[in-house]
Amino acid sequence: MIRTVYKKYLHSLFILSVAAKGLDGLLETVGGVLVLLASRMDLTNLVIFLTAPELAEDPTDLVANYLRHAAYHLSTSTKNFATAYLLINGIVKMVLVTGLLRGQRWSYRPALVLLVVFVGYQFYRFTHTHSMILLGFMCLDLLAVGLIWIEYRGRRGSWLRNPAIPR
Repeated sequence: MIRTVYKKYLHSLFILSVAAKGLDGLLETVGGVLVLLASRMDLTNLVIFLTAPELAEDPTDLVANYLRHAAYHLSTSTKNFATAYLLINGIVKMVLVTGLLRGQRWSYRPALVLLVVFVGYQFYRFTHTHSMILLGFMCLDLLAVGLIWIEYRGRRGSWLRNPAIPR
């Protein structure tokens, strides 16, 4: 009984996590297109516009000041990295999320491999930038890796018993 409830809870958490990754992938793709089309000055002005109300209320706000500092010091290479990262990561996530939510066997291993590769690259970038935003994405990706692995192990048995399930 407890094991069944635990499995249902983990499966629900898997569905929620994968759906969040899908939404994240969509937002990353849209964000990548916007960063690609916007100039560095446009991005800086957007950050100033978005943080102005918070800084008017609390001039020492850490997040708003961090975002402004990052926008003022945005280099071309950082903008190019952000564009490529957001577009590639977003599109790959949306494709894999579609497969995972449909329970398609082909999607589990690539999802695990690609998420681990992304986490490794995020960690590499984090060691150079110390970006807390990047660290947050890295933690979410690690959680997704764990849940996908658990779901994969649970489904693998049923795939072995019923080889007619589509790959």
